[in-house]
Amino acid sequence: MNDHDTITANRPPAALSLERTALFLDLDGTLAPIASRPQDVKPNPRVTRLIERLNAGLEGRLAVLSGRTLADVDRILEQRVKAVASVHGLIRRTGEGEILDRTPHPGLGTAHEAFREFAQRDSGLIVEDKGHSVALHYRLAPGFAEQALELAQALAGRTGLLLQPGHMVVELRTPGPSKGDSLRQFMAGPPFSGSIPVFVGDDLTDEPAFRAAATLGGFGVLVGPARPTAARWRMADVNAVLAWLEAAR
Repeated sequence: MNDHDTITANRPPAALSLERTALFLDLDGTLAPIASRPQDVKPNPRVTRLIERLNAGLEGRLAVLSGRTLADVDRILEQRVKAVASVHGLIRRTGEGEILDRTPHPGLGTAHEAFREFAQRDSGLIVEDKGHSVALHYRLAPGFAEQALELAQALAGRTGLLLQPGHMVVELRTPGPSKGDSLRQFMAGPPFSGSIPVFVGDDLTDEPAFRAAATLGGFGVLVGPARPTAARWRMADVNAVLAWLEAAR
């Protein structure tokens, strides 16, 4: 599979072998169900125990690639994952704890103000400031989806911010690395190098990481309904993912 190939993934993967695997996981929609409001996602003892076991079995070859902030990933996963790429790859923390950051785009202030003004139309519209990006969630106000996208597209054109669409959200982010770039960066050094990358995710933002995993000899696993994707396999939901990971040996 090359960087541009897509399939309609519709079958679950075989049982996961931890030997020689480098495991990359999305958070929302993969390890935790998507909530109406981002702040409603809480730590889950089942997930915490699972992460601890995977970390030991993989000998550190575990990373989370998330659209959330680093602080949010640590809060939800109770600081059990050392290697994290947050805000879709804009901030990366290595397994040794080094944080690789970049300067937030100067247009974020304009985007934040415009999203805040737009959100006054309905209490179900939620603005999330991530420092390096700003997101407008409309899961609780789906009737505003088209208008939210039009606003985000206009702001992206005016400011130079990168439009990052997702499930029931539009996000404007500082241009820079994607989740796919982050996966490749992790794979270039210890303890990940020389292993087979497997990435599990649910959103359109995960497609670059699916492609990166395939390019490096591994594969992606899509979570949720079947759709054209660079992932090779698919699982139905978060519970299916957790059961699959719990069975890994």
